[in-house]
Amino acid sequence: MSGVAHDAKPSTERTLFGHPIGLANLFGVELWERFSFYGMLTILGYYLYYSVTDGGLGMDKATATGIVGAYGGLVYLSTVLGGWIADRVLGMERTVLYGGVVVMAGHIALALIPGLAGVAVGLVAIALGSGALKANASSLLGTLYEKGDARADGGFTLFYLGINTGAFAGPLITGVLQSNVGFHWGFGAAAVGMALGLTQYVVFRRNLGTHGREVPNPLPRTAAPKAVAALAGVIVLVAAAWATKLLTLNSLPNVTTGVIVVASIAYFAIMLTSPKVDALERTRVRAFIPLFVANAVFWSLFQQMFTVLAVYSDERIDWDVFGWTAPSNWIGSMEPVWIIALSPLFAILWTRLGNRAPSTPRKFALGVVGMGAAFLLFTLFSGSHGKSVPILFVFVVLGGFAISELLLSPIGLAVTTKLAPNAFRAQMMALYFFSVGIGTSMSGVLSKFYHPSNELAYFGITGVVAIVVGVIVWLLAPFVSRQMEGVH
Repeated sequence: MSGVAHDAKPSTERTLFGHPIGLANLFGVELWERFSFYGMLTILGYYLYYSVTDGGLGMDKATATGIVGAYGGLVYLSTVLGGWIADRVLGMERTVLYGGVVVMAGHIALALIPGLAGVAVGLVAIALGSGALKANASSLLGTLYEKGDARADGGFTLFYLGINTGAFAGPLITGVLQSNVGFHWGFGAAAVGMALGLTQYVVFRRNLGTHGREVPNPLPRTAAPKAVAALAGVIVLVAAAWATKLLTLNSLPNVTTGVIVVASIAYFAIMLTSPKVDALERTRVRAFIPLFVANAVFWSLFQQMFTVLAVYSDERIDWDVFGWTAPSNWIGSMEPVWIIALSPLFAILWTRLGNRAPSTPRKFALGVVGMGAAFLLFTLFSGSHGKSVPILFVFVVLGGFAISELLLSPIGLAVTTKLAPNAFRAQMMALYFFSVGIGTSMSGVLSKFYHPSNELAYFGITGVVAIVVGVIVWLLAPFVSRQMEGVH
């Protein structure tokens, strides 16, 4: 607007508590998407391995937790497809909307279709929908702020609060429903939650204005048949692997991990050999490799909250609260409480420390070491039997999870954008999500080695390995920092 000074916000901008009003819309849809996602995820493993008389499918426990881990990996793998659809076909805003619709359809399938058919249809739909929504909601939020707008950090902090509020509330509701009236009611509640998020998104959609409506790199009509053929090829390949037993429910987490690892190596190779990447950018991409590995190790432990620790919660934790037995899946609501409480303190800490704060590689190292140390704490009860582990003890351990997450997760997102070559910004973010995906699917692979009788070995070995990886990253930190070329 020609009549507005360059250093002032346009007078026509509608705000809420000083932020663009569209933030409320995205806050709401992300809150309800995380409500539905974590509400479903925390009871999914139980649904798969509980006996038929208890309302489950009676699967082998290791296979069930492996499926949960593989599913989580597929969610992160599908963020690449979500980003591609936004960039080439729909734009970010419509991709978020349609992604939410697909998520809701997946939860409805889980709620209404019995048996493995409901699981297959539901999880594929939720993975694709969550990938589309997750890949674009935060990017769409970024478009609400001009470059250099000091309000942006505060806006993302509020957005992160919405994520964790949903993650906290979802398991509470679905757990009570699953315990009292059955699994399908819990899945139904997840569908209702997503429906509420979509409703407020559509009703207040105008608050987003034209943000995210444009398609940055439209797919030419002539290229559409190739895209459809590629999609059909992937479906045929998966079907063939399933028919020939190369892909089974038992091997799913291993195959998922392998696919994401191969895709990650390909992405790194493309960026490191591309003529569009100059020497400085290439050095920064190489600096990202140890951070990528550390991130994958961190998430392979953290995401066991939905695999190994889901079983641990069901079989080892004493959930008696003043004579009332709380649902086992409430373990999924504990860590978000710590995140909500500690996030502002970490924001203040990093602001006050400024350049005196540990470098990014050192923060990564501390996060991985902290995660390993938290796992080691579970060995304290490895000699006990039955439901004898106190809730308060687990709550404190999950505080360690939260501190480690805050040292690594927000920092990881930020450094990925700083180290990304100009020509590969979206792909670099895909790489970050791939590292999370590898860790998530690995949580399913590792879960096959857990049994209450070998807790000392399981938590001891995984904890020590993570600590060793963290120490190696700490020792490499000065070298990595130099390769990052000015990025703190």
